[in-house]
Amino acid sequence: MKLTRPIHVLKRKAKLTARRDGVPLHAALDGIAAAEGFSRWSLLAARHAGGAPARRILDCMAAGELLLLAARPGQGKTLLALQLAIEAARCGRQATFFTLEYSQRDIAGRFAALGVDPESLGGRFTFDVSDGIDADHIVRALSDAPRGSVAVIDYLQILDQRRDRPDLDTQVRRLRDFAGVRGLVLVFLSQIARSYDPGERPVPGWADIRLSNPLDLALFDRALFLNGGEAILLDGGRPVAHPP
Repeated sequence: MKLTRPIHVLKRKAKLTARRDGVPLHAALDGIAAAEGFSRWSLLAARHAGGAPARRILDCMAAGELLLLAARPGQGKTLLALQLAIEAARCGRQATFFTLEYSQRDIAGRFAALGVDPESLGGRFTFDVSDGIDADHIVRALSDAPRGSVAVIDYLQILDQRRDRPDLDTQVRRLRDFAGVRGLVLVFLSQIARSYDPGERPVPGWADIRLSNPLDLALFDRALFLNGGEAILLDGGRPVAHPP
């Protein structure tokens, strides 16, 4: 579906609409998306961004590193995570998507929204919808993954839901050690705390990660935060890039 205007022009129009009408930016973006034939801005952005933003993010990540991808619901984090995995597969790397949030049908729908045929990835993309996803499960599933493989965990907080499992900090430390030994890139999707107020800061940050139990966020090498069509990639608490 061809857009009536370039995506950066549509984004500017949404910002002007938000200021003029006094509505949240995400609502203005969704309104623009609806006029272009998409139910949400995140779907429009993902469909027309191509692989370039995902490729630039992947290029920032070295083997053995962990990325935290965080946003409130509806901001496009799942679609971007899929783009990262798809781009990795297109580059000849193995990609795995672990999720308790989506079914096989859901994943197929997301591929369709991105305009990607799974068959075009040559079997290098797999997804895991097992009920028992935790650090042990992920380590077993990736035990033979070649160096440079990319795995997405949807989402960080699911590792912390069962009391019969190790605590979240212990699980992330194990996954970090495993990624370092195997040379993998791990991407963790994360929820944002309800206390985050986009009126105060347009994009959330480290302090806005929703955690019910302690977790050393220094375990993550980088974090990518999304909100209202904006994105910022943080490294050690410092902004290092602004993916479009």
